[in-house]
Amino acid sequence: MSERKSDISGWLVRRASWHLWVVLGVVLAATAARTARLTSDGGMDNAVVVRAARTWLAGGSPYDDPHFLYLPSAVLAAAGQVLLPQSALRVLVPLAVTGCLALGWACALRLHDVPLCSRFAALGLAGLAAGFAPFSHLVLLANWTATAALALPLALLLASRGRWVAAGAVVGAAVALKPLLAPLAVLFLFARRWRALAVLVLVPVVASAASGLLMPDPAGFFTRTLPFLLRGDDGFVRLYEASPAAVLPRLGVPEPLAGAAAAVTALVGVLCAYRRWCRGGPGPLRLPETAAALMLSAFMVSRPSYDHYLLVVVPLLLAGLPYAGSVARGPWFWLALTPQVPGLTWPYLEPVRRRAFKDAFTLCVLTCTVLCHGRARERRMPVDSPQPTAVASF
Repeated sequence: MSERKSDISGWLVRRASWHLWVVLGVVLAATAARTARLTSDGGMDNAVVVRAARTWLAGGSPYDDPHFLYLPSAVLAAAGQVLLPQSALRVLVPLAVTGCLALGWACALRLHDVPLCSRFAALGLAGLAAGFAPFSHLVLLANWTATAALALPLALLLASRGRWVAAGAVVGAAVALKPLLAPLAVLFLFARRWRALAVLVLVPVVASAASGLLMPDPAGFFTRTLPFLLRGDDGFVRLYEASPAAVLPRLGVPEPLAGAAAAVTALVGVLCAYRRWCRGGPGPLRLPETAAALMLSAFMVSRPSYDHYLLVVVPLLLAGLPYAGSVARGPWFWLALTPQVPGLTWPYLEPVRRRAFKDAFTLCVLTCTVLCHGRARERRMPVDSPQPTAVASF
């Protein structure tokens, strides 16, 4: 009788897991289909890069468009899309972005030694897709942040297995497409992986230099895009920026003071990340928490800084939920994510142009949570203590 009950229990668990994966597939397919229905080109941000590639193929400079904020190597990477019809792009681009986010989640799970066929794997990705607004925003915009959301956990997974040079190549390739992961070079400095750091730097430099020679304006990124980023003069873009340097002036804080506060916070974040690396001990939580601290510190001061940048770090931290002592086990982690729940309205922040205040709240609270978590870990755990292990079966 007991064996029969055990067989029935096992069958129910397997059936429940299968149902979860079906639900996950429906959620991801619906997210991609929504973008295909609402857009004619697969996404506004990807269309900017494709338009720049089309301009280059026609003999013009891609940097004539002030909203093209990428390195020259991104132009060549997008050139293939120019050959595809719009009807194909509106379907393939959302699927590619969704695929990058799903693969990034899979790499984050393997970094924490969580089985990909587990219920937590399915529930976590479904929760991100259905319960975290930046996920659908990123798929709708088709921003190339999706490449960083895949590259970061993949690079950390390789680094955790001792393949630092390969990790540097992955980060370098992501930077060549979009410089979002450039702050991660500091992690290689912490680890003193000089060859890997050299690869990280050389890949985007060589790719951008070679691509720049093919442009009519080889130095356009430095003469046009970089000053635009430093000034932040675009009034439309500023409404959606989530960094304190952009949000505080909208509340009446002088811009120099807001920029200084953001810079100080970023510097403190780098110092906390270094202490987390040095004193946190080896284990599955060390790499992702250090990397998250570095990236969040950069987002605090970078211009621009959007809500979908959070998808670079949130899945990485969420995947550590099965481990006692992880950031995702704390209440402040979930409080930070509360404004990003779809359908949850906030007084005076309903207009879409005020959502930057909600994004800034999430960014600031999440950054403080990660940084303070590292300090609390130092107080709780000696340097030579073993890393917490997973305490729950998922």
